[in-house]
Amino acid sequence: MARPTRVLLADDHTLVRRGVRLILEGEPDLTVVAEAGDGAEAVELARAREVDLAVLDIAMPRMTGLQAARELSRRLPDLRILILTMYDNEQYFFEALKAGASGYVLKSVADRDLVEACRAAVRDQSFVYPGAERALVRSYLDRLHRGDDLPTRAVTEREEEILKLVAEGHTTKEIGELLFISAKTVERHRANLLHKLGMRDRLELTRYAIRAGLIDP
Repeated sequence: MARPTRVLLADDHTLVRRGVRLILEGEPDLTVVAEAGDGAEAVELARAREVDLAVLDIAMPRMTGLQAARELSRRLPDLRILILTMYDNEQYFFEALKAGASGYVLKSVADRDLVEACRAAVRDQSFVYPGAERALVRSYLDRLHRGDDLPTRAVTEREEEILKLVAEGHTTKEIGELLFISAKTVERHRANLLHKLGMRDRLELTRYAIRAGLIDP
């Protein structure tokens, strides 16, 4: 008999993790072997433990689920990744696929879809929650027919990392240490963000980060 798929859960809400764990642990072919409270911890645990599948929330402290997915895809290319989120959002869906996720599951229907999504990911198949499939495909094809670009990022991946940490109140020195870059580089990215987004200070950057789903309000 094949061993169960070893799952890492990452969500900054303990109650959510507990609920998701109950769903997964009820299945003989799935077992939760690690839990993380933010994206950075998820990356650390995935690298330290034998994990087959990472289930990541989007809005988490220090590093979002999308940022963690990008990092994990680079470092652990064999690891399967699912995004579990409250955001029914086309932009996030495309970003999740681009970041290396196999699927996108809404928390509101996790009891219905999550187990199927986990099994699909392990089989190296994609999973999109059923209600979104037709709308997403139609939107994608309409864009191609019109010759439009796919949704673009307002900021680069590195700028997004800086933006999130600035909005969470980290100092320039702390951000540099977390991202392994110099304080001068942090300041340059921060200045670029203010200029690019047409903003003046940390408060406006924080409001933008909340609207973008990088941090919880």
